Formats: sequence, C-alpha cells, structure tokens
Amino acid sequence: MRRADRLFQIVQFLRSRRLTTAQWLAERLQVSVRTIYRDIQDLSLSGVPLEGEAGVGYVLRQPMDLPPLMFEREEIEALLVGARMVKAWADPQLQRAAESALAKIHSVLPNELRDELNRNQLFAPETNPYPVHWLGQLRQAIRQHHKLLISYRDERGKSSQRCVWPLGLFFWGQTWTLCSWCELRNDFRNFRIDRVEQLQNRAETFEAVEGQRLEDYLKPYLGGHATAPLYKS
Repeated sequence: MRRADRLFQIVQFLRSRRLTTAQWLAERLQVSVRTIYRDIQDLSLSGVPLEGEAGVGYVLRQPMDLPPLMFEREEIEALLVGARMVKAWADPQLQRAAESALAKIHSVLPNELRDELNRNQLFAPETNPYPVHWLGQLRQAIRQHHKLLISYRDERGKSSQRCVWPLGLFFWGQTWTLCSWCELRNDFRNFRIDRVEQLQNRAETFEAVEGQRLEDYLKPYLGGHATAPLYKS
C-alpha cells in the first residue's frame, strides 16, 4: 500500500471510531506501530485535527470532510451507476474494487450528498446473466504483456488453438471481447471471451512493435463513424 493511501485509510478509521489505538491501526494496515506514530505526527502537522497520545489512542477533534472529494450530484450518479455496472459485468477483483471505491466515496461525503447517494434511484443489474470467465486473467496478461494459449470455439462451433498477444478488452453490453495479435493468422483478431474454452499463460512476454499494437488496430476506427468489429477469429 502506498503511504498516501495508508494516510487516507488512517483518517477514514479515525472518522468512524471514537478512540483508535496505534496498535489497532498497525494491525489493520499491516505496518509497525512505529510507522503509525510517524503517520499520526505527519497528519497532525498537515492540519488534520487529531487529539490523543501514544499508548492511549487517537480521535478526531471535529468532523472532517476531505475537500478533494467534493462531487456534484450528477458526478455522484455517474460514479454510482459505473460502480454498479462494474459489480454486475466485471470479474470478482474489479467487483470488489468498485464496492471498496464506492464505500470510500460514501465515507467522505458531507451529509447532504451522502443522503443523495443513499436515495439514488439509478440501478444496474445486481448479477450478470452472462457469466464472465477469464476476465481477471486476461486483464493481468494484458498488463504484464504475457502471451496466451487459448482454445476457442467460433460461432459455427469450430474449435481451434491460438497463441495470442492480448492487447485490450472491449465490453459490448452483454459480452466482452479480447483484441489480440494472433500468431496463427499473423494479424489482429478479436475473440469473444465467453467462447474461450481453455486459457493458459505461456509465461512468455511479447513486445508489440509498430503495426501490432492496440493503437494500430484502433487507428482505422478513430475519428470516423465506424466502430471496431465485434469479433473476427
């Protein structure tokens, strides 16, 4: 965890509790008590209204809203709908991240905007009727530039095995597709991930050169009215 994130978490814990000890914070944040003491000192010097002492605990002297996270009502609605869509259509890691982000936003809003969030009437499906497989692994492979070996069944039911370089993921409302460079076709190919039957990380990295990058694939579709094709295997 970055130090800035840890300081933010400390403030959130202090906002939600009457008295919080350094030992309790250290256990929750998985750092030493000495680190918490340094963080508390830095927060005090930066103007956070802290009160307390080592061995006893710490409290906030007054309610505290964090100015950088002041949103307009429509911004709150956009974040809420986006988080709910991620919870419905993404993989479990992104679902948890969306829920955590929403909780953080909720905790620092002033009362008026918090009430607005609670009574919001914009909804997204709670569950995805089209289960998502492989999405977490594909996101990781894209980040790490790992080649993948996939077993794929196309719309005609024909199976094939491909070694691909994963470049990007596209969501089309009900389905996700993987944009990749396919070694078999020596060209860009898109694969619906609900048709991927097996996926294996080759533990071999790739370095996409000009003509094989995601931006090269998207270039014909940017600036015009055309959209990227759904899939081509």
